[in-house]
Amino acid sequence: MTGDTQIADYLAQGGKLSSPDNAPARYRGELMRLMSTFVDSELAGAAGFADCINGGPGIKERIAAARIVLEKLDHAERVLKIMGEFGADIARYANHHPWTARLERSADIGASRSGSDMRLNVLHYPIEGWTDAVAMNVLMGRATVIQLEEFAKVSYQPLGDAFREILQTEARHAELGVEGLRNIVADPEEKVTAQTSVEYWHPRVAASFGSVASARFEALSRFGLRHTPNEALLDRWYGETATLLSELGLKSP
Repeated sequence: MTGDTQIADYLAQGGKLSSPDNAPARYRGELMRLMSTFVDSELAGAAGFADCINGGPGIKERIAAARIVLEKLDHAERVLKIMGEFGADIARYANHHPWTARLERSADIGASRSGSDMRLNVLHYPIEGWTDAVAMNVLMGRATVIQLEEFAKVSYQPLGDAFREILQTEARHAELGVEGLRNIVADPEEKVTAQTSVEYWHPRVAASFGSVASARFEALSRFGLRHTPNEALLDRWYGETATLLSELGLKSP
């Protein structure tokens, strides 16, 4: 057997790698794709929320939004450092990239790739106002926690360690979103606006889980880069958000 075959078998049996040195070429490619998607999503997400900070109704809300922006940028930087260890040209993540670029509000690209970066498609859509931002954060925050719990199990140990630490902060972001939405729906007029935003963002966040029948899942699973199918993650998200929205007096689409 070749060295790559032995390593692939080791990974398929639940083994972990701790250095780029022994990573097979395809493994490196898939790992870089995963990290690029995460980094680009954090940078695009931070850019979107940065525009919402001054829309917060009070100092407390603006501090929460600013903290989310700061911590998302920190998360991106931490994973970028790991990408750099694999030889990635991380200079392309300089301020020149249009992370604030968004599609028209009426656009619907589903799960198809759009734009020149690897951000999740939900982050190509524009946020309209504070209530819209909070509703989006609640739905996407739950999705992010579910996805990070999956990624925290990746077979590249340094990345798994980073994701486990990032997960704790992203879980707090999700909690801040729920707290903010609970305050918003206390106002009957804003509750109507929140419901409209939920109906807009719900299918777009759902699409961020990718294809239900992913042809790549089996290969990623053999490498220890994925463990739970997209369909199971999505079903969990549907269930958890339905319960959460019901508790807030909102309807799940």
